[in-house]
Amino acid sequence: MQGDIFGLLYIAGEELPRSELIVMTGDTIKLALSNLALRATLREQAIIDPLTGLYNRRYLETSLSRELHRAQREQIPLTVAIIDIDHFKQFNDQYGHDAGDTLLRELAVIFREHLRQSDLACRFGGEEFVLILPGVNRATAQTRLQHLREVVQQRQIIFAGAPLRPVTISIGYFTCENDEIEPHILLQRADAALYAAKRSGRNRVVEFSDLQTLSSNERDE
Repeated sequence: MQGDIFGLLYIAGEELPRSELIVMTGDTIKLALSNLALRATLREQAIIDPLTGLYNRRYLETSLSRELHRAQREQIPLTVAIIDIDHFKQFNDQYGHDAGDTLLRELAVIFREHLRQSDLACRFGGEEFVLILPGVNRATAQTRLQHLREVVQQRQIIFAGAPLRPVTISIGYFTCENDEIEPHILLQRADAALYAAKRSGRNRVVEFSDLQTLSSNERDE
């Protein structure tokens, strides 16, 4: 179909049907297969970020509701983390937008290397990403996200044959543990924790429940 091979139709027997019928049957089958392939491609384009290959914001919104419902039904924790590349605008100004795109793609590679199959990584927009970690409690999330932060900081990224300067990320997360809560509240709390991480110096991981402690420390200072 249009130069693509979808399969082989093989007919055998002592009394074969007319060639016109064989051709018509083949045309019908290949058209159906072509339509299925097109639908799959369009669906992928609708939920995949073209630059990084990660899921996009549209898929995130659908998946977060589903994962939250499952976590509440099975009474397991659910962690949502928002990741932001520190000083990304300065990075783009220094190296150019093509290098910035390379950095975004490299982060997607790191996520694939260090996340479980059950985890979801989505590009939230710009230099922000969202991770959905089913069954991960607050302490485990802290350990895993700290490790992810360290991996990014230590990663050597090559662009146009030359190494780029190291980059860091800030992470804010919230862990829902048997709470009745709406999906947008999860994102709001993770975002508040991210803002606190950036405000307190960047290149760190902050959980939503730590915000009160951080605020107290700032008042003491």
